[in-house]
Amino acid sequence: MKIAVMGTGGVGGYFGARLQQAGHGVAFIARGRHLQALQRNGLSLKSPLGDAQLKVKAVEKPADAGAVDVVVFAVKLWDTESAAEQLRPLVGSNTFVIPFQNGVESIERLGAVLGRERVMGGAAYIAGRIAEPGVIVHTGQMARLRFGPVLAAQSKAAGSFLTACREAKIDAELVDDIVRVLWEKFVLLVALSATTAVTRKPIGAVRSDPDMRWLLEATMRETWEVGRKRGVALPEDFVARTLAFVDGLPHEMKPSMLGDLEAGGRLEAPWLSGAVARMARELGMEAAANRAVHAALKPYLNGSEVKAS
Repeated sequence: MKIAVMGTGGVGGYFGARLQQAGHGVAFIARGRHLQALQRNGLSLKSPLGDAQLKVKAVEKPADAGAVDVVVFAVKLWDTESAAEQLRPLVGSNTFVIPFQNGVESIERLGAVLGRERVMGGAAYIAGRIAEPGVIVHTGQMARLRFGPVLAAQSKAAGSFLTACREAKIDAELVDDIVRVLWEKFVLLVALSATTAVTRKPIGAVRSDPDMRWLLEATMRETWEVGRKRGVALPEDFVARTLAFVDGLPHEMKPSMLGDLEAGGRLEAPWLSGAVARMARELGMEAAANRAVHAALKPYLNGSEVKAS
C-alpha cells in the first residue's frame, strides 16, 4: 500500500515508521529542521516496542509524495484547514484521508476542503513526541489505531488499510461506529487535558485531590452530556467507567496539551474544552466547567514566550 503521512510527529512518525518497516511505501510530509533531519539522517524511532532507524522519503510539499492510497493525517488541530488545502494535489479519486487527531470535528473540517467522500474517521492512542529533529520517542506500551468508514463506499479502502496495519503488527481495529469511538476518546481527552493544563500537574496529582478530581469529573460529564444531546450513543455508565480508567493511568502521565503549555507552544484547547462549551451553547446547554477551563487557558492559546510553570 502507498501511504502519505501528513504531520510526522508522535502519531504520524510512529505509525508511518511501523508501516514502512512492513514493506509499505510511505512518504513523510514534514517541514523545517525536522524535515531537514529526516532527509539527511532518516527517521529514528525510540520505542519500548522496538527501536528503528529508517531511511525515509521525506518531503515538504504533499504533491511531491506521489500517488497514494491513504493519507494518515496527524497535524495539530490548528493546522487542519491549511494542511488540508496543501493536500489537494495529492488526493485523487482513489485516495482516502484518515485523520488521527484530537477532537471530534476533523471529519467535517477535512470534508469541507477535500470532499466528504474522501474522508474517513480515526482515533490514535499513543504517547509520542518529536524529541529532536528526526527523532520520534514513544513512551509506554500503548500504540493503537481505531478507524472506520463514514460512507459505505469507503469500506473497501478501510479494510485494505486494516490489512496493512496488521502486516505492520500495529494494534488496529476497524470499527462500525467511528463517530461514537471519537466521542469516547473525546470525553476522556477533554477531561485529562483540561485538568492537567489548568493545574499544571500530572494526572496522578489531579485524581488524588478532591477538588481537582471534581473538576476532572465535571469536564468529563459535560462532554458526555453534549455528545448524548448530539445523538451519539454513549453508554449511561460511560463517565464512571472512564474515571475508573483514569485511576489506572501512570501517576506522572501528562497529556500533550500540558506538554505544549509547559514548552510555551500553541494549545489545542479551542477544539477541546472550548469546543465543548461552544457545542453546549449551540444546543441551549451550559458547560460551565469547560468554559472556565478554556477561559483560564486563553492567555496561552497562541503560545507564550514565558513558559508556564
